[in-house]
Amino acid sequence: MTDPANATNANDIAETAPEQAVVLADGNDSGSSNRETIDQLSTAYARMREEIGKAIVGQHEIVDQLLIALFSGGHCLLEGVPGLAKTLLVSTVAEILELSFRRIQFTPDLMPSDITGTDVLQDDPETRQRAFHFMQGPLFANIVLADEINRTPPKTQAALLEAMQERRVTVGTSSYPLPQPFFVLATQNPIEQEGTYTLPEAQLDRFMFHVVVDYPTADEELSILKQTTGQNTPDLDATLTGQQILDLQQLVRQVPVADHVFVYARDLARATRPSEPDARPFVKSYIAWGAGPRAGQYLVVGAKARALLEGRLHATTDDIKAVAHPVLRHRIVTTFQADSENISSDDLVDMLLRDVPVELAERAASRVP
Repeated sequence: MTDPANATNANDIAETAPEQAVVLADGNDSGSSNRETIDQLSTAYARMREEIGKAIVGQHEIVDQLLIALFSGGHCLLEGVPGLAKTLLVSTVAEILELSFRRIQFTPDLMPSDITGTDVLQDDPETRQRAFHFMQGPLFANIVLADEINRTPPKTQAALLEAMQERRVTVGTSSYPLPQPFFVLATQNPIEQEGTYTLPEAQLDRFMFHVVVDYPTADEELSILKQTTGQNTPDLDATLTGQQILDLQQLVRQVPVADHVFVYARDLARATRPSEPDARPFVKSYIAWGAGPRAGQYLVVGAKARALLEGRLHATTDDIKAVAHPVLRHRIVTTFQADSENISSDDLVDMLLRDVPVELAERAASRVP
């Protein structure tokens, strides 16, 4: 087994090689423009965290993961007990980004048309004729909070997930594009499971990140009590517009990635699969089903977005490691043995991060077609 410490040191040498210091576009003018755009993004990112901090105490890692997913063009599944300010966090992000926000409370009697919209028969006062007109549902917003998504039947879940994937809704024979950018945050309550409809693995795979919202620390909880029991209401300032977010999502796709970083993302995703010939013993024992190719895609795109937010022009294996837990935790199905030994998917991701070696650039180049 490769020593993770040595692998990281070797990786640092490889990732500081001159060939990695590349610009995002050809030409000096384009490179200079991109550098200026990234500097502006880094400044805006710092302002976003500052503005969110006015309304949300702590939860810095959660905020970072939400913003990475937003700038990657992905969606998030949030899991946490009630009362952890998930709704406030999402609405605050929408406010500082000048985006429209809608919250949908998912219930057992919620129908697909309740969220997508429906055709309504209306009278035209001029022609005195009746015609169907489409009435938009709450999905027609930039940021949608799908609260307790596992409490609604699979038919309604499928309607939401189709909109997430296609960025449009279909009603009857007509298709309607959703506003851009379009970002869905769905929540689940990990405590109450009675009367719920568990999301199948194929549908969970549509979410870029599975974000776990934990209890605040003692100091954070004290700050929450002081901040929320007074009369002061935080005054939030806008930091980015919807069009700027769309431009930055395109910029994320242009971030260069070295071959050994691609190889590491691929190896990390493949290492979760017990069916692989070289699967590790603990993977065969504790994992029933591993992550598919979409996991590797999201590892790379998330690493690119993280690099941009930190003001860097290239993604590294450290960026891959930073997004590994939210990308992989909902794509790993544990076995009964893992459950009986109280080994979670997060524990397995930790094992994989320690065990999967980081390839040197020259070794990686020989393994990439």
